[in-house]
Amino acid sequence: MSDAATRAFRWAGFGGLLLGTLPTGAAAEEQPIIVTGTGLPDTPATPAYDSQIIDRERLTATASGRIEDALASVAGFQQFRRTDSRASNPSAQGITLRALGGNATSRALMLLDGVPVADPFFGYIPLSALAPERLAGIRVTRGGGSGPFGAGALAGTIELISADAATLGPVSGQLLIDDRGETEAGATLAAPLGGGFAVVSGRWDRGRGFYTTPADQRGPATARAAYESWSAQVRLVAPLTDTVELQARGLAFDDRRTLRFAGADSTSEGQEASLRLVGRGDWAFDLLGYVQARNFTNIVLSSSSFRPVLDQRNTPSTGIGGKFELRPPVGGAHVLRLGADYRRSDGELFETALNGMTGAVTERRNAGGTNSDLGLFVEDDWTLGALTLTAGARADRYSIADGFYSARDGANLPLVDENFANRSGWEGSLRGGAVWRVTPALRLRAAAYSGLRLPTLNELYRPFVVFPVTTEANAALRNERLKGYETGVDLTPARGVDLALTLFDNRVEDAVANVTLTPTLRQRQNIDAIEARGVELSAGIRRGIVRFEGSAAYTDAVARGSGAAAALDGMRPAQTPRWAASATLSLAPAAGWTLAGTLRHVGRQYEDDLESDALPAATVLDLYAAMPLAGRFGLVLRGENVAGTRIVTRNQDGSIDLGTPRTLWVGLRVGY
Repeated sequence: MSDAATRAFRWAGFGGLLLGTLPTGAAAEEQPIIVTGTGLPDTPATPAYDSQIIDRERLTATASGRIEDALASVAGFQQFRRTDSRASNPSAQGITLRALGGNATSRALMLLDGVPVADPFFGYIPLSALAPERLAGIRVTRGGGSGPFGAGALAGTIELISADAATLGPVSGQLLIDDRGETEAGATLAAPLGGGFAVVSGRWDRGRGFYTTPADQRGPATARAAYESWSAQVRLVAPLTDTVELQARGLAFDDRRTLRFAGADSTSEGQEASLRLVGRGDWAFDLLGYVQARNFTNIVLSSSSFRPVLDQRNTPSTGIGGKFELRPPVGGAHVLRLGADYRRSDGELFETALNGMTGAVTERRNAGGTNSDLGLFVEDDWTLGALTLTAGARADRYSIADGFYSARDGANLPLVDENFANRSGWEGSLRGGAVWRVTPALRLRAAAYSGLRLPTLNELYRPFVVFPVTTEANAALRNERLKGYETGVDLTPARGVDLALTLFDNRVEDAVANVTLTPTLRQRQNIDAIEARGVELSAGIRRGIVRFEGSAAYTDAVARGSGAAAALDGMRPAQTPRWAASATLSLAPAAGWTLAGTLRHVGRQYEDDLESDALPAATVLDLYAAMPLAGRFGLVLRGENVAGTRIVTRNQDGSIDLGTPRTLWVGLRVGY
């Protein structure tokens, strides 16, 4: 990692984990003020919660070049389906941690420079808009509840930190092509701007894709998973005073793809802007505001006639929000955090149901609503020599309002016209923990926490069909609540060797699940709970030119249900493996050289809540190589799933989708 990147991590708070130091008290005051475009530094008790760092070196050396590939190196991270964003419907890109299951909505909170990333209507993550080469690093915190991060951090928090101009260099980029003729192109321009900097970056991915349908299930209408996506981002960072900096960011993206059948097309697009003021003086503060605009379209085809049966022609949504955090100077032994955050999500769905044989309109549907959350939080870290204690409380005022669902027939006559009662209330959350540095090489930690997630507009109001199964919405869904605790040990037996072990027990009460009512009908319902207990292990070793990063998780997760959901009681939650592991071995034999191999394993899991359709375990090997050419140019070779493992990503009563086959890339890069 470059000196500039190291400084950026230190100010972002990652230095405590990467470098073994935490910038607190007098030590923080001795640090020079550096404009980096990051937020406030971590507090002393940050290590009390189970965190794992993905640094820039690992982000830019993935076989697929996708951010989900980098995140998969943290065992316990999981997408709703075990496929990347090139071959999945965007609305299926929900993320979670610790095998807490769920549907396509995210149970983990992802933040990009402090801004929530999830779609305001669906709750999915627009993964194709998040280019790993733009980032300085990622911190994944499993568990930990909501705390100062806001509602939605039910299973944990994933913090993406953008890289500064010094890390990126004046010009950087890459251009690659794979053995199917697909291309990946990206470029970044970065330059000093006064005492700050400016960064402009763009990325464009396109390809005909691969057949997700097995050869023996293909028909005349079967199509490759073709895709085309682009994203562009502008960041400006400037000092306003010696201790206050202004950060501005704008992001736009567009994603288009075809899945399974010709004409089964979907699109996802978005624009967002944010402003942030960060003060690093005695009264440190972080003031953030943002606005997001998103849209989604999708065409569903009949699996028999291969004609459209549903046109989700428009799903506009808007997210606005902000956060203010203040750290008053209360004394060297304490770090006090006071703050508030707010989020509001508005959106609605316009879709048309069609006769699969004639194409005639059978029904027109419109649904939507508004969700909002105002959170107030306080947290204090108290350092007592080698022991650091932390405790925090949060109160959320939530509102679920303006919900409606209407349907009209082909003659535009009303079939359904429902307006749902507004709901609001207060929810409280607590979290606390302790870190004890027994020796310079040994650290013990423990934490307990609770958290909150509101059901999304999609879960509340939008029914959907994955033929032949219809899943109904449920406007009466209650908030999900998390209660959990964990304990762990961090060990550094030698320089460059970091080991960690965590035992955890998490329980999501009133978990939202797609409950099977009949073979062709499901409904989103609050089940009693999802319980997840397990162990997480991680290892990082740097020895000369050799680097090893490993992570493994075993999770015993079960669903608890009664009433209509009694059949799933004791079952493993849908899309939830018991075992997940990742190991990367890399070599840097000379300047500009990187040789790496990554082995990942995901255990057997089930498509549905009743464990009727299994997805077999899969072990995948990826390879990566980069070597210098002339000047700042280099050659890149990448291999995805080089052993050709058959990865089943969907199994619905024998109808199967497959994940990425063996894929080989070659290309040029500059400035990395």
